[in-house]
Amino acid sequence: MENNIKGKVVVITGASSGMGEAAAKYLSALGATVVLGARRTDKIKKLAEDIQEMGGNALAYAVDVTVREQVKGLVDAAVEQFGRVDVILNNAGVMPLSPIDRLNFEEWDAMIDVNIKGVLNGIAAVLPYMKAQKSGQIINTSSVAGHKIFNGSAVYSATKFAVRALSEGLRMEVKPYNIRTTIVCPGAVKTELLEHITEADIQQANKDYVGEVGISPDSFARVVAFAISQPEDVDINEVIFRPTAQEL
Repeated sequence: MENNIKGKVVVITGASSGMGEAAAKYLSALGATVVLGARRTDKIKKLAEDIQEMGGNALAYAVDVTVREQVKGLVDAAVEQFGRVDVILNNAGVMPLSPIDRLNFEEWDAMIDVNIKGVLNGIAAVLPYMKAQKSGQIINTSSVAGHKIFNGSAVYSATKFAVRALSEGLRMEVKPYNIRTTIVCPGAVKTELLEHITEADIQQANKDYVGEVGISPDSFARVVAFAISQPEDVDINEVIFRPTAQEL
């Protein structure tokens, strides 16, 4: 698998925990240089230090994906430090699930800003470099919730459906530049996203379900590595993966 990963410069947003952290560690172990972006500077600095101690190359950069200039700064730093950007994993996301009638307006705004605008900001930051290189890969994290609706997921699902739509439109537009695009749709993965659900009943129901069937963030890292590792003439456009035990 490492044949098309080793030496690549991979920018990862939402890298401070969960699936982003797992992807950073796994890709680094396969020989990638990882550029880590997240709001929690202490966590990504520690992760970068851990990766470097293991013999990898890593750079930590404080970034809020809702701020376009900061995302551009993250990608610019990767290019300044390592000369290019081969992959961006737009992984930052929030999931404060709630029924619409509870009118959690600020949470709606947060999901739209992070899950949609954050992805667009990542795309905008790498496109000029990848077009000039005539190569690159843009990986966007959607969700099984980008295919299905469940209790409390309407707004969250809407943002993840949007990620899929943006990614498919992008796929069609970047063909002249030899750029690959991938959507990754995880099912029940055990991460701290559930801690951000403010509605107690919805949080408990999801914790119970994910606690029963959920799988490790390492599963996400392996899927991302699979997509990157393909030969350059193979474009893995979408992967949906779930725990074997997940019915939803």
